[in-house]
Parts: sequence; C-alpha cells; structure tokens
Amino acid sequence: MNRIRLPWLLLVVLVLAQIGYPLTQGPDRARLTIATVVLGYLLSVGHALLSRGPRTAGTLIVVTTVGGWAVEALGVTTGFPFGDYDYSGLLGPKLLGVPLVIPLAWTWMAWPAWLAAARLTGSGVGRVALAGVGLAAWDLFLDPQMVAEGYWTWRHPTPALPGVPGVPVGNYLGWLLVAVLLMTLLARFAPTAPRLDGVDAPMHALYLWTYASSVLAHAVFLDLPGSAGWGALAMSVVAVPLAGALARPHLTHRVRA
Repeated sequence: MNRIRLPWLLLVVLVLAQIGYPLTQGPDRARLTIATVVLGYLLSVGHALLSRGPRTAGTLIVVTTVGGWAVEALGVTTGFPFGDYDYSGLLGPKLLGVPLVIPLAWTWMAWPAWLAAARLTGSGVGRVALAGVGLAAWDLFLDPQMVAEGYWTWRHPTPALPGVPGVPVGNYLGWLLVAVLLMTLLARFAPTAPRLDGVDAPMHALYLWTYASSVLAHAVFLDLPGSAGWGALAMSVVAVPLAGALARPHLTHRVRA
C-alpha cells in the first residue's frame, strides 16, 4: 500500500504547486517553476523505484536525466536538434550552458509517458512510438510557456506554428526525435511491463492532469491560446485513449506491436 500512497502524496503536492503558478510573478514564479520540476522529478523517479525497483529507477535517471542533459548541452552548443537557443539565468545554476533543473523535466514527463504507452500498447515499436509522441507533445505547452516567461529564447524563432510565436517548428521535431530515442533506450534497458493492479495509477493521473491543467492554464490564465490549442491537439493522441482505457478497463485491448 505504501508503494501507492507516497506517489499519490507527491502528486497532490505537485498539483498544489502548479495551481500556484498563475498567482506568482517574477522571481517567485521562477522559484516555483524550479520547485515544481523538482517535485515532478521526485514523483517519477520515486514511483519507478517503488514500483519497479532500483535498477529501473537508475536506468530512468541515466537515460532521461543524464541523457536529457547531454542532448540539451549539445543543443545549446551546436543548435542541433532544437535550433539555436540560449537559457537565461532565471532557472538557477548551469552546467555547460544548461540549467541543472532542465534535465529533471525530461525525466518528470518521460516516465508517465512511458507508462501511458504501456497501458495502451504492447511492447515493441508501437510502444516506443506512442511514448515518444506522448512526451514530445508536452513540449507544445512547455516551450511557449517558458519562452513567454523569458527562461529561454531562440535566435531564429521562425517558421513557427500559427499563434505560437517565438518557438521554431524545428524545435518540436527535435523533441520528437529525442523523445523517441529516449524511449528506445528505455525499451532496451528498462522494458517495464504495465501494472494493472493500480500501482501505475499515480503516473496515469499525472499524465492526464498535465494535459487537462495545461490546456486550462494556457487558455484561461496565461493568455496563450495558440499553445493551448496546439498542445491540446497533440497531447490528446495519448491522453484521450488513456482516459478511455482507464474508464473502461474491461474493454481495453493492448495491441502487440
């Protein structure tokens, strides 16, 4: 029971922190952003540890935290695969130009995306592809929001999606490339089977909360209707089927890829 209770508790704290985001400004908002990412990181790594053991949790950290930092450092240095961008100094200390909090965000959402795909598909190419889309789609919310706050900027932000200035389309393609790569590595080194006993429920709830709360926040509180629409469309590819599968578990059929 404790394996379920602790992730649920962390999820509640995370939700409360995110609710406070629109109520803050300036340095307080930046500090809350960092705290939220750390909470999300602890939630995902903690769930991996409690539900799948230290080997899976360690693999998750190496693949998504260390790997996420490496690809961000590559991106800041070379412009590949996200385009030419720079981080401001608002998100805390950096290593090779990358705020230390940034790779934590990759892990935060990679794990629930991985488990959501496991709930919907079998092992193999299908799961990797769906999990990659599930993670990359989140960036249609993340990047416009962070650019609007001045946390990072692109030197050449065009062409951009209609209604979402400041973020080049190539960035989203880069996210998809990296997300699929990370999921491929997880499939190889942490081939976790889905749990149908409720243990994965906090991660499913995290993914669905991220989807619904991001649409609401962008559309109503953050004055970002463009990213609200694009993010709602992209992330629904995983979120809507996941919600349906959880609502009708007796009708769920996982397709073997």
